[in-house]
Amino acid sequence: MKKIIARFVLYLLGMKLVQPNSYPKKYVIAVVPHTSNWDFPLGVAVRALMDENVSFVAKDSLFGWPHGFIFRWLGGVPVDRSKRNNFVQSVADVFDKNDNFKVVLAPEGTRSKVTQLKSGFYYIAKTAGVPILLCAFDWGNHQVRFAPPFYPTDDKEKDFEHIYAFFSGAIGCIPENGFSNN
Repeated sequence: MKKIIARFVLYLLGMKLVQPNSYPKKYVIAVVPHTSNWDFPLGVAVRALMDENVSFVAKDSLFGWPHGFIFRWLGGVPVDRSKRNNFVQSVADVFDKNDNFKVVLAPEGTRSKVTQLKSGFYYIAKTAGVPILLCAFDWGNHQVRFAPPFYPTDDKEKDFEHIYAFFSGAIGCIPENGFSNN
């Protein structure tokens, strides 16, 4: 039933899912562009069709009354963004403690226009020794598409060239807010 509803949501949003044949046991998904609140129901539908138990992190203010229980039920983990903490190590520790853990992050860090991605997703994967799955929410081409998993190397600059190349041309739901590193 969950997959039927998820397919219907993708149909309503006019999106098609292009996904790999299989997934590793542990990974970090980096989703770009993140320009609209519509990205959330799209992401929930995609997760259902992936048939993977993927967690997500979001600002802690979303986890209060009255909708906090819904975000937790959907796999959400609140993050306190009001103070500096070692977020990368905290998430890497969760990977170490679990045999089967996945997390999705929006490296733009906002739904507003940015020209550079935040690197937390990269360092989480590198610290935890897990691959990154790049995922484009390309509303312009009506696709949610995944790149094959890749492990971060010791050459961050080259890795980010690969990351930026994958997301190049992906158009967000609100195009003027979409990521562009040009």
